[in-house]
Amino acid sequence: SYRQEGLLRSQNLGDSNAKRLGPHVYSIADRSYRQMMSEKRKSQSILISGESGAGKTETTKIVMLYLTTLGSNTSGSEEAGGNAEGEKLSIMERVLQSNPILEAFGNAKTLRNDNSSRFGKFIELGFNRAGVLQGAKVQTYLLEKVRLGFHASGERNYHIFYQLLRGASEEQHQKYCFHDGITGGLELANFFHYTGQGGAPQLREFTDESGLKMTLKSMRSMGWSDDKIDQVLSIVAGILHLGQVSFESKMSDGGQEIASITDEKTVADAAKLLGVDLQKLITALTVRIMITRGDEIRIELTPDKAQDARDALAKTVYGAMFLWVVQEVNNCIKWENDSDIRSSAGVLDIFGFESFAVNSFEQLCINFTNEALQQQFNKFIFKLEQEEYDRESIDWAFISFPDNQDCLDTIQARPKGILAMLDDECKLGQRGSDKNWAKRLNETYLPDKNQTVSANTRYSASKMQQAKGIFCVRHFAGQVAYTAETGFLEKNRDEIPLTAKSLFEEDSSDLIKEIYDVQLGASEEKTDSGKPAKAKTVSQQFKAQLSSLIEMIETTDPHYIRCLKPNDAAKPKLMTRKRLTEQLRYGGVLEAVRVARMGYPVRLDHAGFFKRYRMLLPSVAEDVLPWSMEDEDPQNLCVKFLDVLLEEGSKPVSYTNADGSISRANQIRMTQRQPEPMVFPKADVQLGVSKVFMRKGPHDKLEAHRVFHQNASSTLIQSWMRGMQQRRRYLIMEDAALTIERWYRGCMGRARWWRLREAQASLLLTNTFRMLINRRKYDRSRRGTILLQAQYRGRSVRKTNAAVKVQAYRRMYLCSTAYRKLKSATIAIQCCARRSAAKAVFNEIKREQKDMGKLKEHNEKLKQEMASLKAMLQAQAAHSAGKLESESAIKEKQEEINRLEARIAQLESELAKQKELVQKLESDLDAQKGANQQLVQDLQQQREMLARSPPTPSKDRKRANAIPVEPVANAVIVGHTITPEALAQHRAEVARLEEQLEEERRMRRDMSIEINNIRAAAKEGKLDLDFGAATASTKSIPDNISEISGSEIDRNEVQNEVEPEIRPLAEKVTRAVAPKEANMSAMQDRMVDLKRSASEYFPMIKRGFTGDEVDEESTDVMPMGWKHDIASRKEREEALRDEVRRFEIKVKKFYPLLEEGVEVTMWQWNRSSEIGVDGQGGDDFVVKSSSMTLKLHRRGELLVQTVLTFNSTGGYLSKALGRHRRDKAASEPLPLNDILEVKPGCVGFDHAELPSSSSKSKGKSSKVKSENMHSSLFLTIRATPTPLASSRSYFLRLKSRSTRNDLLTGLRGILADLQVHEGVSVSAIHTPEVIQHQARRMPGSAPKSGPNPFHNRRGDIMVPLVEVHDLINRERESYDRLLLTMLQGSSDLKEKEDELLLLRGKLHTAVVESAEKDKTQANDSRLIMQLSKKLETLLMENEDLRDNNDRLNNRLVTVECEKMNLLAQVPK
Repeated sequence: SYRQEGLLRSQNLGDSNAKRLGPHVYSIADRSYRQMMSEKRKSQSILISGESGAGKTETTKIVMLYLTTLGSNTSGSEEAGGNAEGEKLSIMERVLQSNPILEAFGNAKTLRNDNSSRFGKFIELGFNRAGVLQGAKVQTYLLEKVRLGFHASGERNYHIFYQLLRGASEEQHQKYCFHDGITGGLELANFFHYTGQGGAPQLREFTDESGLKMTLKSMRSMGWSDDKIDQVLSIVAGILHLGQVSFESKMSDGGQEIASITDEKTVADAAKLLGVDLQKLITALTVRIMITRGDEIRIELTPDKAQDARDALAKTVYGAMFLWVVQEVNNCIKWENDSDIRSSAGVLDIFGFESFAVNSFEQLCINFTNEALQQQFNKFIFKLEQEEYDRESIDWAFISFPDNQDCLDTIQARPKGILAMLDDECKLGQRGSDKNWAKRLNETYLPDKNQTVSANTRYSASKMQQAKGIFCVRHFAGQVAYTAETGFLEKNRDEIPLTAKSLFEEDSSDLIKEIYDVQLGASEEKTDSGKPAKAKTVSQQFKAQLSSLIEMIETTDPHYIRCLKPNDAAKPKLMTRKRLTEQLRYGGVLEAVRVARMGYPVRLDHAGFFKRYRMLLPSVAEDVLPWSMEDEDPQNLCVKFLDVLLEEGSKPVSYTNADGSISRANQIRMTQRQPEPMVFPKADVQLGVSKVFMRKGPHDKLEAHRVFHQNASSTLIQSWMRGMQQRRRYLIMEDAALTIERWYRGCMGRARWWRLREAQASLLLTNTFRMLINRRKYDRSRRGTILLQAQYRGRSVRKTNAAVKVQAYRRMYLCSTAYRKLKSATIAIQCCARRSAAKAVFNEIKREQKDMGKLKEHNEKLKQEMASLKAMLQAQAAHSAGKLESESAIKEKQEEINRLEARIAQLESELAKQKELVQKLESDLDAQKGANQQLVQDLQQQREMLARSPPTPSKDRKRANAIPVEPVANAVIVGHTITPEALAQHRAEVARLEEQLEEERRMRRDMSIEINNIRAAAKEGKLDLDFGAATASTKSIPDNISEISGSEIDRNEVQNEVEPEIRPLAEKVTRAVAPKEANMSAMQDRMVDLKRSASEYFPMIKRGFTGDEVDEESTDVMPMGWKHDIASRKEREEALRDEVRRFEIKVKKFYPLLEEGVEVTMWQWNRSSEIGVDGQGGDDFVVKSSSMTLKLHRRGELLVQTVLTFNSTGGYLSKALGRHRRDKAASEPLPLNDILEVKPGCVGFDHAELPSSSSKSKGKSSKVKSENMHSSLFLTIRATPTPLASSRSYFLRLKSRSTRNDLLTGLRGILADLQVHEGVSVSAIHTPEVIQHQARRMPGSAPKSGPNPFHNRRGDIMVPLVEVHDLINRERESYDRLLLTMLQGSSDLKEKEDELLLLRGKLHTAVVESAEKDKTQANDSRLIMQLSKKLETLLMENEDLRDNNDRLNNRLVTVECEKMNLLAQVPK
């Protein structure tokens, strides 16, 4: 309605005399357009402000749509600018199409708003003399570039990123390197760093896919080519890939930490999409260039600084691209000639006042803008008030208006303004800092020692705030605290690094150069003297833009729109009073209301004032004060009314008449609450030329009396209305009572008629019930008779069947007795023959056992048998392949059986139909029998009639006597229902069914043969498979036991585990070879060998070293004393002493070996207990599969000063060429006192899952993974936690197991020495502190020289005390070292036992699964047998049905013949 009414009025078609439109967006837009088209032709400006989410962007769209609609000229001259289809777009459409582009590149989702504008914009619409829109121009302010590098949780980056990631096609995914496979299952928007920080939530109003379509449509509408659009999207994708660049730390040649790029492919993708040189991009990310006195200095950045450089470069590129997009939009929608523009209408969409918990440079600029706009707003309000009072001749000298110029001076004045001092601090370069700038501000505005508020009260900072670098500025909306150390200087500089300048100026694409030129034009001052351009700070640019904006607003007629947000939850029908009050205060509305209330806020015209308040004097006569304003001067009448009003208000209130009575209206007034008397100064109400001006006090009193009289009048009217309602209600109730009486009389009559009907119905029901009782008695008698007959007949039949069954059992008994006798005799004969053969075999075996040569042959046979069993395991693959083929064949046959069952079901249905046909034919035959009986009766009657008739000739009498009577009575005469054609058709159908049955029977025989073949093949495959499994189980036992010494496994336990697996093998072999009676003696010998216990096979399993076999590591292993054959305790002690000496020599040799270095492959795993962004602790491999040299480095004589160093080794090429470079430390040294424990294997992590370094090739990484499968090569060192890691683990992989064992033993020995010499004493033997201090040295180092406190120079003491203490000290050290070694050995033994138990559980699980598979195969075989039996039963039923059909056909033929004979005998 607003838009329609405004359009009509703008075209002089509406009702111009109608009331003024209310406050609304359309109303303000319409008023601005009409004022612009008035005689003055003055330009207009509409200022829209409010906080985020209040609707500024949508309001701007509404205003622009309204103004462009009013200024559109569809039939006019419109140029250019078509879309992809070549359509011509009007200027109105192009201006409106620019909004989606600016929103895509400048809007983002915040916690308060899904489509929040993160920049300010001023859109100027140019109109010609006729009011037709000629073009537009867009100017932007302060883009929030900091959002590009970081945004909070629940928020999003700019819309264009999410539109490209979610709306791009598959072709664009390939073009922009959006590979979904690298995201690890995450959405692309969550995968990229710049878009996934806030969770990449979806928008509620529209999707990103539709947003991309709208953005591309708008770009094409602006006349952009597809190549330009593709280049812009490529830069957007390049910024996303630039955010994925990560850095790792490495050491420079000078020993400093510098940054290096982790994944160069990501940088290459970013450089390709951005259109810049790859090497220069890497330099811009990792190097900072400084020019000092003409010299260029290159500084390599650390990883943290490199990340800051990456984000700064991304902000620079995006900010420049945004300025270029705005410039391209202006080139498309701007007007051609400035002379054609007669006036303009500007729309300002600016950010509102902001105050957060932490406020930075952006909030200072935004609040500075609102301060300037508020000053302009105050001036505008003051000007309107001044014009109003002058026009009405009202005295307004006493009214004062607020001024916030001092706040603006505090922020922008030179040289002591906040922004001016910030620019000065930026000029200092590296010497300037946020802290120094805050200190200068405090010294400038708070010069006194204890001063906390400045002289103009706009600047303040407490001592605590000064220490934290916080200062406060009192704005018109309230006081805001700004934190100086939030990057004020860095944000104000916003300078382009030298590396980025060289990156953009050289070897870059045309679009990047064009974008960079736009950025330089906006950030540098142009000089006419030929000097190089000087860079402008952000505050200087912003102040210049703001000054031009204020100047332009002051030259136009401003209109203000304040957008308010009712609640923060974005829910409808919910209003928060506190939030609305804050927004009104921040928007300056409350300040404007306060200014208005200081004067005369209530203004009414004379006629309205008199008509509104004349009712306050009802007792004043009309001749004193008339009720109508006809023929009266409004101003004089209002003056007279005011005088009478003040006079009547000063009198006491009286409601009685002259005669002492009280009217009804006065009675009502007496019962109500009385208002305040109408007494106020006459100066508070002033009469102007056309209006009456009132202050708030008089207006409130007049309104209170008006409401008082209105309530009395409304109460009086309500009393009359209630009386009328009661009378009307009485008449309605009277009419309702008469209607109810008539209805009741009718109900009584209908009830009496209904009772008569019920009496008649009861009589009919009684008769019917008696009939049913008698019929029920008859039915019961009939059923009892039939049941009695059936029982008698059944008893007779069962008696006959029982006799037959008894005879059958007797005959069966006689036959079975004879068979059992014959079988017993046969078995006895067989047993005698087998006993003789067994005795001979037994005697032969006894002779062979006495012969040692035979015993050796048996052993050789046993070895050959074990070899054959192992060979059978190798054939497992072939058997398994055959098993798979058998299963596939069984599956195909099963499908064939299912098809046959379906065919059998079809045949059964056809047979059922044939049975129904047979039943129908039998019923027809029964009907024909009845007809035949009737015919016989007719013939009998004819014969009797012939007998009564006169005698006939002899010829006729003979013919009559020849008619047989009895056969006709028993014959069946078939009528017209059974024709010869039907009989022939039935016979053909029966023949067809017989052929199908024969075909099914043949297919069933073929299927049975194939199923039997498959079943036999499956049984053979299963037997081979079991043999292979048994062989595998027997083979796996020696392999596992060979790695463990014989002392660690109980022989009885192994025997108990192996025997249950060998015994089923022997039984299967017995079942397999039993039918071969020719080789019975050889197989019995093999059975005897196989039935031996498992313990007899263990001497052949490698348990240590037996025979002449020599292992590769046998030369390094020293045999223990208790494993040698000894004859006495003395020999055992000597052997132990020799072995201990060899072990000590070996341990002592380990120190120089470790000092020379041991080559290892290392992984360093750090675990952090801090909770990261994903809600889990941080686990990271600092070092991954790195080849290093482990060395023992002495920093002093004490063990505490000894560390383990990890130095990276050179490649094979460097070693081959002889290039020996200085060892490079790949990780921090590990002190010995930081080592907590040393354990074999990979403790705390699966050794097969250890990661490999990213630089290795694919083939090499697979080789490393295969090497990681051997846990016997790994060694784990666990170290103490650090501030960055709650635990540290070093996984070392060595080349051989012997090297691993030597390193494990040596490290544990060193730790034991460290514990003995430097730690707490383990044993109870103590050493004096002096000698203990002297003992704190590395093994093998020279003892310290110095006085010995225990040395006694007396010559009479034979044994010096110092030697006694030295001996005690050595014994204590040996004892403590032994205790520590035993403790570590017991823990290793416990871990090995746990691993064996785990392997035993896995073996049991595998056995159970194998048994389940066998059970499943048995069930399948059983199911096949059941289906075969069912098929045989169905075939037998088909045979029976065919026999029944044959009998039925024979019967039909017989009946047909009898019918023909009968018809031939019937006389005609």
